[in-house]
Amino acid sequence: MKLNGLLSRSTEALPGVSGVARVDRNTQRLLRRIGPGEIAILDALDLDRVTAEALVRAEVAGVVNASPSISGRFPNLGPEILVGAGIPLIDGVGVELLRKVKDGSKVRLLDGVVYAGEKELGRGTAQTPDSVADQMIEAKAGMIAQLEAFSANTMEFLRAERTLILDGVGVPEVRVPIKGRHALVVAPGPGHAQDLKRLSKYIAEHNPVLIGVDAGADTLRSQGFRPDIVVGDPNGIDAETLKRGREVVVPAQPDGHAPGVRRIQDLGIEAVTFPASGNTEDLALLLADTHGASLVVTVGFQATLTEFLDHGRAGSNPSTFITRLKLGSKIVDGRAVAELHRNRVSMGAILLLVGTALLVVVAAFLVSDVGDVYLDWFQRQWSSFITWVKGLFA
Repeated sequence: MKLNGLLSRSTEALPGVSGVARVDRNTQRLLRRIGPGEIAILDALDLDRVTAEALVRAEVAGVVNASPSISGRFPNLGPEILVGAGIPLIDGVGVELLRKVKDGSKVRLLDGVVYAGEKELGRGTAQTPDSVADQMIEAKAGMIAQLEAFSANTMEFLRAERTLILDGVGVPEVRVPIKGRHALVVAPGPGHAQDLKRLSKYIAEHNPVLIGVDAGADTLRSQGFRPDIVVGDPNGIDAETLKRGREVVVPAQPDGHAPGVRRIQDLGIEAVTFPASGNTEDLALLLADTHGASLVVTVGFQATLTEFLDHGRAGSNPSTFITRLKLGSKIVDGRAVAELHRNRVSMGAILLLVGTALLVVVAAFLVSDVGDVYLDWFQRQWSSFITWVKGLFA
């Protein structure tokens, strides 16, 4: 009886959400390899919107965060997106869990606890829409301190990168001609693929320099465009995209070390490095501006204050702010360009107008003396043509 009881218990489905665990402290690397039905175990303080949307697209079964997904520094958007999509989110389980859980093992989530079968591996806080909403209200009060810290970081960034920002010192030379042309810079931000589709007519008409940033370069290629310049870490970009890009620019640390160069060398692709402390999107903007682009259209960039603070890289936010000040009125959001550029007159209306005009012309000829004159002339010409053809076979 005891044996039968154990067998029946082992075959019963345990409560909660189960799935294969994908464990990595490097969030970008984790996003590249996680798949549907798997459980992401990461360490991301203040989970940002871009990461959350990537997890939703990957159709993960659950997310376990070693750190608080909302620290209270500012109202970051990631947790709200995850719980809104119905994905279980367990917060603050501690970094020890990343060592306890083996990548590829099966885990189960229930009421804020991470299990392997029935064994408890770690415990945290199960986030709900109500708990996230309460924490977001509290986090808004933290924006003042965050903005004060941002001001200090901005001054430090200017001291470190003033020659790059003001004079363009350190911006690499590229073979692609940019001066006097529009530049379209595509970053992998929220909704960037849809925004790029809406710009197809603009691209066809103006033939801008296409600059793909990180996975934004993959999006350009997937929609049938060849990136003129690819800017980003090659480890996060498809090999085919790197090979099709006319120019590859690899961001490097201020001391010149560029970790992504090794993959470029393995693929046999020529590339230039861009040493700077700014983020990849800002390096692409500086590249376009320094080489004389007349207009810079952005796709997938953060636009609002909340998104700006939610970017997830506090140290690079000053570069984002200063870079946009540097470009000034030259930089335009792609959604505005698509709205202004869209065809407001349908093809059906144009065809109807042309058809109506032709009908009016034909009617005018039929009811007027001029129409009779032209009709007689056409009949004479047709008779002459028929007579000529018969003469060829006589």
